[in-house]
Amino acid sequence: MTIIVTGGAGFIGSNFVFHYLKAHPKDRVICLDKLTYAGNLSTLAPVMEDPNFRFVKLDICDREGVYALFEEEHPDVVVNFAAESHVDRSIENPAIFLETNIIGTSVLMDACRKYGIQRYHQVSTDEVYGDLPLDRPDLFFTESTPIHTSSPYSSSKAGADLLVLAYHRTFGLPVTISRCSNNYGPYHFPEKLIPLMIINALHDKPLPVYGEGVNVRDWLYVEDHCRAIDLIIHKGTVGEVYNVGGHNEMKNIDIVKLICKELGKPESLITHVTDRKGHDMRYAIDPTKIHNELGWLPETKFADGIKKTIRWYLDNEAWWAPIISGEYQNYYAQMYGNR
Repeated sequence: MTIIVTGGAGFIGSNFVFHYLKAHPKDRVICLDKLTYAGNLSTLAPVMEDPNFRFVKLDICDREGVYALFEEEHPDVVVNFAAESHVDRSIENPAIFLETNIIGTSVLMDACRKYGIQRYHQVSTDEVYGDLPLDRPDLFFTESTPIHTSSPYSSSKAGADLLVLAYHRTFGLPVTISRCSNNYGPYHFPEKLIPLMIINALHDKPLPVYGEGVNVRDWLYVEDHCRAIDLIIHKGTVGEVYNVGGHNEMKNIDIVKLICKELGKPESLITHVTDRKGHDMRYAIDPTKIHNELGWLPETKFADGIKKTIRWYLDNEAWWAPIISGEYQNYYAQMYGNR
């Protein structure tokens, strides 16, 4: 089988490429990535020489390029990780999120219709459901929770999800969608909470925490997420949405304190900054459906996963050190410097 993985040089996409090549050694993986600021070709170094792997630098919005790739490779499955994903960046510049996350998705599905496909899988987010109140720990997102977005990012992902389901109903395209909670683990881009705090703490730099840091997220170790997507594309029911959650709810401030403790750094490094506009309070996913239908459960407890993640960043400075220079530093100063 030939599978196209878009956004495969990014955080979750690259981890999925590694997982898939190991789990399905007879299949061929075509990695398509535009290599924006968050796509790092060095991430894929471990598999670049694998005979069953091919990398193609391509924007999913490039209809001509995408069609040419489908004409050449005739993929059986497409898994779409390609997305602009950072909420803060979506607040600064919403247009690029609409282009990549919605238009890009439509281009991929049009190619699937034109050249035929066994399965198109859309990797989405729990953020399409909005948020939950902190004082109702009994509430969770299910697949039937109404979409209620809070940011240009989540709105663009919700729009893509609706488009995917419309292509299934209108054109009969064989699709599935997964909506995951916050991922963490190796190769996570340093602008996101956990790697940012690890790297800043290592350099004794301030640890910027939005507001009081009481916002709650459900954390999912990236390898557990990759297993879930693998199951969905092979055994999931066409036309269905599957929530993928980690059962690891944590306050942001508690995560930062835990990182300080693990690295032996003082909590005095924590700096509270002006809260994000429209900041969601709590995400929590009910993964009952994927457990009952496909037998999936998260295997990694947060206490174990965060230690593995910290260790990875300690051991792989050669990967992240080049990223935190240049343009990224300018962006970092823009986002946090005046708060």
